[in-house]
Amino acid sequence: MRAQLANHADSSIFEWLRYRHLLWVLTWRDIRVRYKQSLLGIGWAILLPFSMMLVFTFVFTRAVPASSIMAVDMPYALFAYTGLVPWTFFSMSLIGCVNSLVANRNLVTKVYFPREVFPLSCVASGLVDYCVAMTVLVAMMVYFHLTGDWVFVLHPSVLFVPVIVIVQVLMTIGLGMILAMANLFYRDVRQIAGIGVQLLMFVSAVVVPVPKDGSTLSLILSLNPLVPIIGAYRDCLIYGHLPSLGGFVYASAAALLVFVFGWLCFRRASYRFAECI
Repeated sequence: MRAQLANHADSSIFEWLRYRHLLWVLTWRDIRVRYKQSLLGIGWAILLPFSMMLVFTFVFTRAVPASSIMAVDMPYALFAYTGLVPWTFFSMSLIGCVNSLVANRNLVTKVYFPREVFPLSCVASGLVDYCVAMTVLVAMMVYFHLTGDWVFVLHPSVLFVPVIVIVQVLMTIGLGMILAMANLFYRDVRQIAGIGVQLLMFVSAVVVPVPKDGSTLSLILSLNPLVPIIGAYRDCLIYGHLPSLGGFVYASAAALLVFVFGWLCFRRASYRFAECI
């Protein structure tokens, strides 16, 4: 059984590589369609997390004093933006994946190629936005360092960031394939996913840290693999040290499990896509 699974995985990887040009074309198409006839263009990749950061910064530092509800030992704007950039990548990629098969029904029914390229292209285009938005994080770190509100020291831990990105990408692809497949069979999934993604943000340590008091609530929230992933970004970029080994290993195992499960389900159901679309 393991040998069959390994052979299947190898053949699928080679098939993806064979159609890498199609993946590039679909990714570039998604980016062009998203920002076509837009005044800001790719600038929206920055404006979305930046505007959300401004809103949450106002709420937690002006409307409700942040010091009374959370212990954040850095400028709150920096804390929020460091979480919002990977979260925006995750949420926008999933929303794109949900409708990726339905939106490309003509290609699904008429041309043969690995159907995984549709959710993969959504994640790849989201990764481009992620890289663009990360440039603002660098600018914010420089700003707060120069103003004296926070001291930035370049640590070797920043070299670990690509590993965090890979773990997040694996989880996003796995969930994206599951949602794309589910939405093809049940069109309610698109609405449910939109609501679920919005609610998930508030239990993923994106704008409010998970309490570390050992309470039942903190233990439940820690089961969300996005919590150690987003925390790992802050550890490596802001605090200057590697993430907690236990939490990150758990998140990595969960991401790999979701990816393999999503890929297997997607692969086995792909022969029914044409008749259900």
